[in-house]
Amino acid sequence: MRGFKAFLLRGNVVDLAVGVVIGVAFGAVVTAFVKDLVTPLVAALFGKPDFAALTFTINHSKFLYGDFINAIVAFLVVAAVIYFFVVVPFTALIARSHKEPPADPTTKKCSECLSEIPIDSRRCAFCTSPQPAA
Repeated sequence: MRGFKAFLLRGNVVDLAVGVVIGVAFGAVVTAFVKDLVTPLVAALFGKPDFAALTFTINHSKFLYGDFINAIVAFLVVAAVIYFFVVVPFTALIARSHKEPPADPTTKKCSECLSEIPIDSRRCAFCTSPQPAA
């Protein structure tokens, strides 16, 4: 029983459980956004496309390919909403917050002639003047 308790209290299991719960809640938010805002907007612009009535029959078996088309359209709308309203803004936010620190300089100016010389140089290659220690 101790091993099972240790397994349940490991960080990975708890993190996974939290991720699943947050994912379900986020899925509900995205579904509501698409159903309540995006789908009526699409219907207002293009008419109300409903393919549920599209069927064909072979040997008294009814194939509801219209429902399949509806599912594909719904998936594409949800994927587009997630991409344009979540992924793109989040990526832009992360890109803005991760600014690269400036690279360490590899050269310096000569104290006499102001030529660019390697940072560890003890003498200038152009005027041969001694350089102060870095």
